[in-house]
Amino acid sequence: MRTSVVDVGSNTVRLMVADAEGGVPLPVHTAKWRLRLSEQVRPGDPVPEEAVERLVGAVADASRTADRWGASGPLAFATAVVRAAPNRREVLRTVQARTGVPLCTLPGEVEAELTFLAARRWMGWRSGPLALLDIGGGSLEVAFGRGRLPGFVASLPLGAARLTHEFLAGGRDPASPEQVKALRRRVRHQLRDAAARIRWEGPRTAVATSRTFQQLGRLCGAPPGRYGPFTERRMRCSDLGDAVGRLASLSAAERARLPGISAPRAAQSLAGAVVGHTAMKLTGLEAVALCPWAIREGVLLRHIEDGPAWWAEVVRRSDEAAPPAPVPLRLASASN
Repeated sequence: MRTSVVDVGSNTVRLMVADAEGGVPLPVHTAKWRLRLSEQVRPGDPVPEEAVERLVGAVADASRTADRWGASGPLAFATAVVRAAPNRREVLRTVQARTGVPLCTLPGEVEAELTFLAARRWMGWRSGPLALLDIGGGSLEVAFGRGRLPGFVASLPLGAARLTHEFLAGGRDPASPEQVKALRRRVRHQLRDAAARIRWEGPRTAVATSRTFQQLGRLCGAPPGRYGPFTERRMRCSDLGDAVGRLASLSAAERARLPGISAPRAAQSLAGAVVGHTAMKLTGLEAVALCPWAIREGVLLRHIEDGPAWWAEVVRRSDEAAPPAPVPLRLASASN
């Protein structure tokens, strides 16, 4: 049995086709379409018609690709850029009408829960009480739990692309020290309560997921991706602090020449590094493990473990007139 998932992120539409036999999503094919929605949609603004057209084309291509690989219709979701747009419902309905794929949005808290599930499955039970950090383009997800699902989640408007627009897009390249200080103050203020909770919980293991953390980890000396997903990768808070200073001294074009920093993400790499470093300092995490599984694997795992009815409820809630509420999940204390 093959299942596919389509993730509409702030920069890229990603497809993963996976074998799901045995309860483990094993990827057999991946593909991506670079749309850079975050560059076309400022926080709170509607998704423009041209961007919707490109999104329709990418989702249609992804659906056809999944079909060629013998996978069932994709579980398709969009993250913060579409979720926060005032024309969210129109975008979702246009995509479904034009492609036949029921695209939905996931509340940030549900993103955190699903990413935590993926990290828990990857790290295993021996990791003990687990803390999660996940930097996206529009939001930062934080979670903590002792079981299969987290007992605490938070989704904060601290995405790398969002903060780049708000603090680092004033025409200066490199950014000024004043811009970086203002950015760090915002992150500290927004993270204060969630960080205090993580410190209080005292996790045994901390993990970081997302392309942003993967690229920052490589910059901080983690092994390159060609070594494969089973190679252990860790990133220390002190190394990330040094990377913030290094990134802040360079233009976006110069950052793109650094190890791990891709050209499409170079502009937002500084904001991502500030968020990651500040989060680690405030939560008292000296190091994090870089986990290759994240939201897409979490969606597949929930679909495998809880059945298609769960996804049908996600899609139904996403199309409601009001902003979608988190889909109820079992508490970590009640999980197996």
